[in-house]
Amino acid sequence: MTSRFRTLILTGVTGLLAVTAGAYGLRPAEAASYPNPGVVTGSTGAHDPSIVKRPTGGYLLATTGDGITLKTSPDRTAFTDAGKAFPNGTPWASTYTGGSANLWAPDISYHNGKYLMYYAASTFGSSRSAIFLAQSTTGTAGSWTNSGLVIESTTSSNWNAIDPNLTVTASGEWWLTFGSFWSGIKMVKINPSTGKRADSTMYNVAERFVNSKSVEAPFVFQHGGYYYLFMSFDFCCQGASSTYRVMVARSTSITGPYRDRAGTLATAGGGTEILATHGSIYGPGHPAVFSDSDADVLAYHYYTSSGAAKLGINLIGWDSSAWPYVY
Repeated sequence: MTSRFRTLILTGVTGLLAVTAGAYGLRPAEAASYPNPGVVTGSTGAHDPSIVKRPTGGYLLATTGDGITLKTSPDRTAFTDAGKAFPNGTPWASTYTGGSANLWAPDISYHNGKYLMYYAASTFGSSRSAIFLAQSTTGTAGSWTNSGLVIESTTSSNWNAIDPNLTVTASGEWWLTFGSFWSGIKMVKINPSTGKRADSTMYNVAERFVNSKSVEAPFVFQHGGYYYLFMSFDFCCQGASSTYRVMVARSTSITGPYRDRAGTLATAGGGTEILATHGSIYGPGHPAVFSDSDADVLAYHYYTSSGAAKLGINLIGWDSSAWPYVY
């Protein structure tokens, strides 16, 4: 049996078990172990990845790194280094990074003929943070222009301006979700003409009260009649000791209220687990979701036994109750 054929069989079995679990109100994990990441090759080191399908074909990935690391892929499998978004530095972010060139959690998308990238500048454990916007017509290294500050938090804020995610609804509204620890996940409306805040209103969409209030890395994805809030619980950035896991809640309104499968509000700590540590895959988290021609796709990072951060890609299925599962 070839490895590809064996993989297809196992993938089908895993998906079937996950659907069966969903039909009976169970987490897929209760029926079968979580799937390993799909095959990716080449330049696979990544932390906080985000992927966009290019209008000219292929894929562009952005990930945390000095000047923001870019990678390209023709097929969502083989990835190649593509330089840095900002090879000449980002002095406008130095106030928040303590002078470091390292920028976090880029969220990349393509709208109105150009690439947009929201990204965070901060230092570990601090709420003195900012989210900036950059734009490019090609997405290539060095082509990105700084469009300025979108939102910032201070050391006295009870929220943290990192881990941005832009969602454009079917009706054309733009929303930015972000947040980490403190009082949880926030959301603001964005003006599509500027990419900046449309007004001063800030919505609370998720919060935890255990494990140091550890919820972060939100990603809102619209499917059917629901908005799905993907997020990470617990702790990142500790190599093979990381306890990150991917959770989901949903709402019929983009601003919430979001509830998990059991009906618990995301603002009360609710979240249904869809991916967690298993085997030699440690701390999978920082989810990003996009629709492709074959399926909806989940991108994330995980850690190997050696502590290296790697790109994970799996597909997302939807059970009979319209809840997502990973296969």
